[in-house]
Amino acid sequence: MATARPTSPPPTTSPSRARQDSDPMSRYSASLLHASPPAPPEDDRQDQDKSMPGETSPTHKHLGTSSSTELRASHADRDRVVEVLRVAAGEGLLTAEELDERLETALSARTPSELAALTTDLPTMPTTPDGTATAVTHVKDTIRIEQTFSGAVERTGRWVLPRRLELAVTWCDVTLDLTEAVITQDTLRIDLAMAGKTLTLITRPGIEVDIDALTLIHCKLRHHRTRTPPHTPTTLRVQLTGQKAHGKIAIRPPRRTPWQRLLHRPTPH
Repeated sequence: MATARPTSPPPTTSPSRARQDSDPMSRYSASLLHASPPAPPEDDRQDQDKSMPGETSPTHKHLGTSSSTELRASHADRDRVVEVLRVAAGEGLLTAEELDERLETALSARTPSELAALTTDLPTMPTTPDGTATAVTHVKDTIRIEQTFSGAVERTGRWVLPRRLELAVTWCDVTLDLTEAVITQDTLRIDLAMAGKTLTLITRPGIEVDIDALTLIHCKLRHHRTRTPPHTPTTLRVQLTGQKAHGKIAIRPPRRTPWQRLLHRPTPH
């Protein structure tokens, strides 16, 4: 007679586990916990990787930095080069096609070296204090001013400096304002044959005045030197020669306005 093989009892399920298995929401939650996050679409991955150089993208990829450490060009840098190009075209140094091409490149340039390449084949243009190029079709070698017992002589604003200025003036005030003058060379010689009244020279940082060759006869001299920041290059050297009799000579920076005095602001240059 065959002996019956004992059978193992069926596995038991706890009531709480049975309720979880029978609950669809529980099964869905468990699947979310074990499922891997879905990959982002291809377009999103491409947008995430488009980050600025030197940054870490959202995909945790360190993007390489630019091979050059040159600073970026500013709007003022582009404007200066554009002005130089326009002046050069007005002088006949560039054709209309060349001007259009270089202007387009200048406006889209990102670094100073890209801007410098646009003017390497152009002569140096005279500039104003703010660095703006100025068209000067004819620079006079010598200007002579003769005046006796009449109104004041004034040269102010954006006037073109000659290489030599002769003042033959008797009892007339003379004012030479160099703060906005167009500098065409590094030296300006002023020959004086002046008697009476006042000669006033208004300077700015970078302009040096030499009076060693000047003869004074019963004449006062007041030289108020401009406060020049360290390492400021000399853009113009003024040499005063000849003779000044009676009256006075005043060499000074521009005067501050009443509002600037009230706010204790420095003199504008």
